[in-house]
Amino acid sequence: MSRKAAVVALTALAPISWGSTFFVTTEFLPPDRPLFTGLMRALPAGLLLLTLTRTLPKGAWWWKSAVLGALNIGAFFPLLFLAAYRLPGGVAAVVGSVGPLFVVGLATLLLGERPTVKSLVAAVAAAFGVSLVVLKAGAALDLVGVAAGLLSALSMSAGVVLTKRWGRPEGVGALALTGWQLTAGGLIILPVAFLIEGAPPALTGTHLAGYAYLAFGNTAVSYFLWFRGIERLSASSVTLLGPLSPITAAIIGWAALGQALGPVQVLGMAIAFGATLAGQTGSRTPKEVTRVSRASFSTAEQNRQEVSMDLEVSGVRR
Repeated sequence: MSRKAAVVALTALAPISWGSTFFVTTEFLPPDRPLFTGLMRALPAGLLLLTLTRTLPKGAWWWKSAVLGALNIGAFFPLLFLAAYRLPGGVAAVVGSVGPLFVVGLATLLLGERPTVKSLVAAVAAAFGVSLVVLKAGAALDLVGVAAGLLSALSMSAGVVLTKRWGRPEGVGALALTGWQLTAGGLIILPVAFLIEGAPPALTGTHLAGYAYLAFGNTAVSYFLWFRGIERLSASSVTLLGPLSPITAAIIGWAALGQALGPVQVLGMAIAFGATLAGQTGSRTPKEVTRVSRASFSTAEQNRQEVSMDLEVSGVRR
């Protein structure tokens, strides 16, 4: 397996893990507490990573971490849950699946990543495939829900692009950067959750087990892999792994909850998965182009020097 394929495979584990969120939320957690669930996903995971890394932001990274934490976690989670509660699950997933298109546009403006026909077609095909998987006939639309879904997709897309643009401070690992963002996002959700939902609910052992999974496996590990992937792949490649989440949710629903999975849904999975694979061969970023150009120049210069030495030895060069 090539190095890039290994990075893609590890990064893909994040959206695959997120595909289990609906199942865990509905089967193991108290109902109607989306903001509290978002808080329990983000803040414990962030504090754990801060404890493990023992590294705090310095200088400009205090506000950069706050911005990234707000976009990737603090604003994204509440908007996502608002969309999920105002819209049927299928409609919410379809609205959120436009994220790759947002990333393509933002990456062009902020990163200089040149969009290709392949990346644009892959983004559209991914949204179409997801719609076949999850969209039900006669699904109702709610303007507030649609707006929340679009804003959540835009928030996450902006977070991906800015994470790619800013990178991370020298000497700071991806684990610490993940902890900064999760902590900042959790602290943003904290007052909103208490203002809207009130005091925390009484928790059982089942609830605690569900929250532990969401906080550590579904969030701490998954977001570490996600942000690590953003560093190593183009922004459009990373975000086109997103359709793996609704695909995983549909498979879990079929296997664990007995939900129907007909030929149309299988076709949608195939289209979305194909778009995901196609999205991993996108255009290079300017940094990658520069690196390739320098390597080519170095190789050409080395060849020129070797030819010159050969000519000198043979007495041809004057």
